[in-house]
Amino acid sequence: MDQIQVISVERQERGKFRIGFDNGTYLLLYRGEIRKLSKKDSQDLMEEGTCISETLYQKLLYEIVGVRARKRAVHLLEQMDRTEKQLSEKLAQNGYPKECIETAIAFLKQHHYLDDERYAQNYIRCRQNKKSRQRLKADLTAKGIARDAIDNAFEEEYEADESAQIRQLLDKRNFKYGSSDRKEILRTYQFLMRRGFRSSDILREMQADIFLYEA
Repeated sequence: MDQIQVISVERQERGKFRIGFDNGTYLLLYRGEIRKLSKKDSQDLMEEGTCISETLYQKLLYEIVGVRARKRAVHLLEQMDRTEKQLSEKLAQNGYPKECIETAIAFLKQHHYLDDERYAQNYIRCRQNKKSRQRLKADLTAKGIARDAIDNAFEEEYEADESAQIRQLLDKRNFKYGSSDRKEILRTYQFLMRRGFRSSDILREMQADIFLYEA
């Protein structure tokens, strides 16, 4: 039978222990979880240099820490909607190993608690009148959402008029092309470019007051 060696046992706050194994995995276990094991298993687990069975290791990884990771993931989603990447990063910060995170993510996706495309749809729906299409795409990409999911979400939800958004921002800045010097025109153009609007749309709307005046 395969054996896994305990290489470190570190006491943590709140009655937890960080136990390291020779396969590179570290598990955070509560004192109460350890006490529920058999006397021999709990003694072996808490002594550096001893070996535990593969069966016990799998129980710790999936039946104890893995179940706790799943519950933690559900709780995190109840607090706020998150992408798969955001949730994985949060669980890793909480000390859960990769295997437990992957199992928790698979469970959530299977039961439709976690859906990146749905997250993207909600994000676009709530912010499309405040951010450009390109900025929304950049935000969603940074959150780890796949390009296909982003594209599908835009097809479902995006209805914003970017020209109207640009005009609104220009009005807030009291910008008038005809009365602005080169420095102000460049500053305003760069401001709108940073917001993710297309150059052609920006120039058209910046110069709109000139066209209206000539008309």
